Amino acid sequence: MENIQPHIRCGVKDAAKYAVLPGDPKRVERTREYLENVKEITFNREYKSITGYYKGTKILVISTGMGGASTGIAVEELKNIGVEVMIRIGSCGALQNEIGLGDLIIANGVVRDEGTTKAYVEEIYPAIPDTELMFTAIEAARSLSFPYHVGKIRSHDSFYTEGEAKIDEYWSSKGVLGSDMETAALFTIGGLRGVRTASILNTVVEYDGNLEEEINKYADGAMLMMRGEEHEILTAFETCAAMEQKAGEEPEKNK
Repeated sequence: MENIQPHIRCGVKDAAKYAVLPGDPKRVERTREYLENVKEITFNREYKSITGYYKGTKILVISTGMGGASTGIAVEELKNIGVEVMIRIGSCGALQNEIGLGDLIIANGVVRDEGTTKAYVEEIYPAIPDTELMFTAIEAARSLSFPYHVGKIRSHDSFYTEGEAKIDEYWSSKGVLGSDMETAALFTIGGLRGVRTASILNTVVEYDGNLEEEINKYADGAMLMMRGEEHEILTAFETCAAMEQKAGEEPEKNK
């Protein structure tokens, strides 16, 4: 039974144990150069998907669109077809001055300042990654000598409310490293559904930077931000390969 899902339009035959989840469908295309035996699956709504192999590990790459609601749909439907591990590779805005353009942020927890996860569970439920997966991502970024930071981020639903500057200042003062729109949904729904999750983010707006100007630079392919995109892709793929290697070693340990 193929079990084709209504929104991502993928079925069991398309699945892999590991899925890497960019927000932007264009980023799916940028992952191709790092994969072997790439197979196009489909492109429906915001969900563009391919599969390929990285160091012998099969990986499904699928975009989730913008925001928690579309990410939540992707998490649910990927779980339905058998995906066990999901790693977000997305963009974020920095909330600390020491974080530069193209730096990676590996989230160890998320402020659930959005609406999607509240439809699932009370706000006291934590939005956190899988511990082993997060540490494996940290090891991957370190081994590749990529600039990275580990800490809390905030997921939100809008760029354009009247109080954005004050909101950013508030969460910056609480030690939050950056902000995105999707990680809370990934961590919360993934946690509820028994999926192992992690989030590796590329900084595309510096703290106190101009949001519109910096995002436009990103769209135009500014060097630092594009380098950060390459770094998050490679970090995610190395994490998948390392997790698969660890899984293969487990039976040996138990003998």
